[in-house]
Amino acid sequence: MPSQSDTLDLVPDARAVASAIEWLEAIAEREGWSPKLSFGLSLSLDEALTNIVSYAFDDPLLTPGPAHVRLACRQDDAWISLEIIDNGRPYDPTLTPPPPLATSLDDAEIGGHGVRLMQHYLHDLRYTRDGNENRLTLVMRAA
Repeated sequence: MPSQSDTLDLVPDARAVASAIEWLEAIAEREGWSPKLSFGLSLSLDEALTNIVSYAFDDPLLTPGPAHVRLACRQDDAWISLEIIDNGRPYDPTLTPPPPLATSLDDAEIGGHGVRLMQHYLHDLRYTRDGNENRLTLVMRAA
């Protein structure tokens, strides 16, 4: 399969996550991804984009220009990468340690486990800041 790319531009609002998941599921169906691959990438996109929509744009003084998010899904025979690009506040989720695992449900902390969950499904999770943009790349094996 030659390298292929799909993109989606979003306004980071209440509809963004659902629109992004619908877009990714259409790609998964078109490309015949396995249920495990589709689930892992969709779950990771949901987690990352929910956090971006919820927190990256909460201070208008830190957002240059209109708030935007762009998704770029690229794939070849071996890899699928999903890049999430936004112009929100700088934040590298790969540097934030997850809370410790609880020994019981009563001791469990709510929140903060998203990166751990994403790392469980993804082969690689990378972050860079490029000018005024955050770039979070989610990578999975294609097969």
